[in-house]
Amino acid sequence: MRVLIEVIHIVVGLIAAVVIASLAAWSYRRATHDIWLVAYVAMVAVVAMGIGPLRRAYAEDRAKLRGTEEAARDD
Repeated sequence: MRVLIEVIHIVVGLIAAVVIASLAAWSYRRATHDIWLVAYVAMVAVVAMGIGPLRRAYAEDRAKLRGTEEAARDD
């Protein structure tokens, strides 16, 4: 479940970057190329910053599942 939440955070960040970039490019057409370049860099940064929390969430979910399996074996 934690992994899903972290993936949703990354997706929301990417969607926000696209919306902001598209509105900025629409409003200032001369700099469309530069605006999208900065947006792509921001999207890479969003994904890069999301990798650490995603790995921790995966480890926590996996540990929780292993704990549940061990409790079921003890019964």
